[in-house]
Amino acid sequence: MKPDSFMSLFLQKLAEVVKQDPRYPYEAYEFVFQALHATQKQLGREPPTAAASEESAGKHHVSGRELCLGIRDLALLEFGMMARYVFRVWGIEQTGDFGNIVFNLIRHELMSKTNHDNLADFQNVYDLDQALAYQVKLDEAQ
Repeated sequence: MKPDSFMSLFLQKLAEVVKQDPRYPYEAYEFVFQALHATQKQLGREPPTAAASEESAGKHHVSGRELCLGIRDLALLEFGMMARYVFRVWGIEQTGDFGNIVFNLIRHELMSKTNHDNLADFQNVYDLDQALAYQVKLDEAQ
């Protein structure tokens, strides 16, 4: 399959996810994918190719808690002081919403999970208001 046709198929499948569960916009799903890749990279679990085998998938697995922390880090990096506002616009009020997004993607075979993963892994990982409170560090202020 050519990369363009793969991307087109992926975008269509992602649009279908949003259509079936419109609680979260397309951008929220895309952001969770970006956060997954950033988290895998930060933890040294980045898959070597997009088509990693199932047996090697466990080496690249990220837990719900790890993904929530990666989402927080990427949101602060990408959106800074606007991170909490962006999530509110996207309908994300708690870390459990990230779990809803992930499990929607799993149901549509756009993400995978292990037998140990469940929606509860995403519940109450942190308080979004506190975790996304942007603080200027002294180094940044000078």
